[in-house]
Amino acid sequence: FRFKDSLAEELQRADLVISHAGAGSCLETLEKGKPLIVVINDKLMDNHQLELAKQLHRDGCVLYCNCSTLVETLQSMNLSALKPFPPGQPEKFASFLDKVFGLQ
Repeated sequence: FRFKDSLAEELQRADLVISHAGAGSCLETLEKGKPLIVVINDKLMDNHQLELAKQLHRDGCVLYCNCSTLVETLQSMNLSALKPFPPGQPEKFASFLDKVFGLQ
Protein backbone atom coordinates (compact mmCIF):
# COMPACT_ATOMS: atom_id res chain seq x y z
CA PHE A 1 0.00 0.00 0.00
CA ARG A 2 0.96 3.56 -0.45
CA PHE A 3 0.15 5.73 2.56
CA LYS A 4 -3.40 5.33 3.87
CA ASP A 5 -4.98 7.01 6.87
CA SER A 6 -6.19 3.64 8.13
CA LEU A 7 -5.89 -0.03 7.26
CA ALA A 8 -8.76 -1.00 9.57
CA GLU A 9 -11.04 -2.06 6.72
CA GLU A 10 -8.34 -4.21 5.09
CA LEU A 11 -7.39 -5.74 8.44
CA GLN A 12 -11.00 -6.64 9.14
CA ARG A 13 -11.22 -8.59 5.87
CA ALA A 14 -7.80 -10.25 6.14
CA ASP A 15 -7.26 -13.93 6.91
CA LEU A 16 -3.51 -13.39 7.34
CA VAL A 17 -1.43 -10.24 7.61
CA ILE A 18 2.18 -9.99 6.48
CA SER A 19 3.74 -6.77 7.69
CA HIS A 20 6.96 -5.10 8.67
CA ALA A 21 7.69 -5.31 12.38
CA GLY A 22 6.75 -1.76 13.30
CA ALA A 23 5.06 -1.52 16.69
CA GLY A 24 1.94 0.21 15.37
CA SER A 25 1.43 -2.29 12.57
CA CYS A 26 1.96 -5.27 14.86
CA LEU A 27 -0.28 -4.06 17.66
CA GLU A 28 -3.10 -2.91 15.38
CA THR A 29 -3.13 -6.29 13.62
CA LEU A 30 -2.94 -8.33 16.83
CA GLU A 31 -5.67 -6.26 18.50
CA LYS A 32 -7.94 -7.18 15.57
CA GLY A 33 -7.22 -10.85 16.32
CA LYS A 34 -5.56 -11.52 12.97
CA PRO A 35 -2.70 -13.98 12.46
CA LEU A 36 0.48 -12.09 11.72
CA ILE A 37 3.81 -12.77 10.07
CA VAL A 38 6.26 -9.96 10.62
CA VAL A 39 9.08 -9.49 8.15
CA ILE A 40 12.10 -7.90 9.75
CA ASN A 41 13.91 -5.10 7.95
CA ASP A 42 17.35 -5.88 9.35
CA LYS A 43 18.88 -2.80 7.73
CA LEU A 44 16.62 -0.35 9.55
CA MET A 45 17.95 1.64 12.52
CA ASP A 46 20.15 -0.93 14.21
CA ASN A 47 17.64 -3.70 13.51
CA HIS A 48 15.26 -2.45 16.23
CA GLN A 49 12.28 -4.32 14.76
CA LEU A 50 13.89 -7.62 15.67
CA GLU A 51 13.44 -7.01 19.41
CA LEU A 52 9.68 -6.57 19.12
CA ALA A 53 9.30 -9.46 16.69
CA LYS A 54 11.28 -11.82 18.93
CA GLN A 55 9.28 -10.89 22.02
CA LEU A 56 5.92 -11.28 20.26
CA HIS A 57 7.16 -14.61 18.91
CA ARG A 58 8.28 -15.76 22.39
CA ASP A 59 4.81 -14.82 23.61
CA GLY A 60 3.42 -17.07 20.86
CA CYS A 61 1.52 -14.27 19.10
CA VAL A 62 3.37 -13.96 15.76
CA LEU A 63 5.65 -15.70 13.33
CA TYR A 64 8.62 -13.72 12.10
CA CYS A 65 11.18 -13.95 9.34
CA ASN A 66 13.22 -11.80 7.01
CA CYS A 67 12.70 -11.27 3.28
CA SER A 68 14.88 -14.21 2.32
CA THR A 69 12.99 -16.67 4.57
CA LEU A 70 9.42 -15.46 3.93
CA VAL A 71 8.55 -18.21 1.42
CA GLU A 72 9.89 -20.89 3.77
CA THR A 73 7.90 -19.39 6.65
CA LEU A 74 4.71 -19.38 4.57
CA GLN A 75 5.25 -23.00 3.55
CA SER A 76 5.87 -24.24 7.09
CA MET A 77 3.57 -21.98 9.12
CA ASN A 78 1.06 -23.33 11.60
CA LEU A 79 -1.28 -20.44 12.32
CA SER A 80 -3.37 -22.52 14.72
CA ALA A 81 -0.41 -22.54 17.12
CA LEU A 82 -0.54 -18.75 17.50
CA LYS A 83 -1.97 -17.43 20.76
CA PRO A 84 -4.43 -14.54 20.91
CA PHE A 85 -2.86 -11.23 21.86
CA PRO A 86 -4.05 -10.15 25.32
CA PRO A 87 -6.30 -7.09 25.28
CA GLY A 88 -4.86 -3.77 26.41
CA GLN A 89 -5.64 -2.35 29.83
CA PRO A 90 -5.43 1.42 29.38
CA GLU A 91 -7.10 2.01 32.76
CA LYS A 92 -3.99 0.63 34.49
CA PHE A 93 -1.76 3.11 32.68
CA ALA A 94 -4.17 5.96 33.44
CA SER A 95 -4.17 4.98 37.12
CA PHE A 96 -0.36 4.89 37.13
CA LEU A 97 -0.20 8.40 35.63
CA ASP A 98 -2.73 9.66 38.17
CA LYS A 99 -0.49 8.37 40.97
CA VAL A 100 2.67 9.85 39.44
CA PHE A 101 1.06 13.27 39.09
CA GLY A 102 -0.60 13.14 42.52
CA LEU A 103 -4.14 13.06 41.19
CA GLN A 104 -5.08 9.98 43.13
